[in-house]
Amino acid sequence: MANQPRKKKILGHFKFGSVLFSTTLSLFIVGLFGVILIQAKSLTSMIRENIEVQVFLDKNLEEAEIATIRENLQSRPFILQKGDTTGLRFISDEEAAATFIESTGEDFTKFLEDNPLRDSFVLTIAEEFQTSEQIDAIVNELQAIDGIFEVSYMTDLVDSINKNLLKVSLVLGGFILILIITVIMLINNTIRLALFSQRFLIRSMQLVGATRAFIRKPFLMRAWFFGMLAGAIASVTLFGLVKYTQANIEGFGLLHNEQMLLMLFAVLVGVGGILSALSTLRAVNKYLNMSLDELY
Repeated sequence: MANQPRKKKILGHFKFGSVLFSTTLSLFIVGLFGVILIQAKSLTSMIRENIEVQVFLDKNLEEAEIATIRENLQSRPFILQKGDTTGLRFISDEEAAATFIESTGEDFTKFLEDNPLRDSFVLTIAEEFQTSEQIDAIVNELQAIDGIFEVSYMTDLVDSINKNLLKVSLVLGGFILILIITVIMLINNTIRLALFSQRFLIRSMQLVGATRAFIRKPFLMRAWFFGMLAGAIASVTLFGLVKYTQANIEGFGLLHNEQMLLMLFAVLVGVGGILSALSTLRAVNKYLNMSLDELY
């Protein structure tokens, strides 16, 4: 039986099946942590939006005076502005009394002639102003406004939220750093193994006078393409996973941030191409610099 002819090797056309799979899997894991971070940031914003500062007004203010205070508060940069809505809400003393009676079941108007509750504004503070020091400064600033009787907020709650969010951020940051290092090493080692079969072809091209740039080009072009393809596959898979989760887990859609997800997918595609190209460049340079004995 005649020997089967050996398949001719082409420069740069080494097997990329394992490289594509490993790169896609690595980028998918990185992207999954990215999605978790995006959801965590959205959840953090939702938690912070529940931090409110209550501004109680002096008794018997005229409507014009209340309107002046509203305009003053509305102009402050620390008030949350979200689309067409603003984090400023007025509660009259009658509304406060009705809410109190509904929540406690006790009607104090039956034994008190005067409503002891005051008109107030409830302020939602923008996220970038929510450190304890900044909120203390905001409280002092508001108390200096004419017509304001008292400003209060839950100090312990703000401190607790800030401390816990810092701890979570540090833990997630550590995990992501370890993950990124692991992914870089995995992609680098996978490409080195894939290029191992082409080390003699690289040396042959050197012997016939091919320049280093000529030898590198097909490897880099192919690595760049497959790296971006891996990023695209990982992004599509993640997008499908996010949509499936939104459809099946109640409330998950509230944490959805489409703009951040699109940015994450673009980063995955770009990082896939760059990491693959850099790892390929490193591996090709290694074989270009090896002696013939070292190749064996």
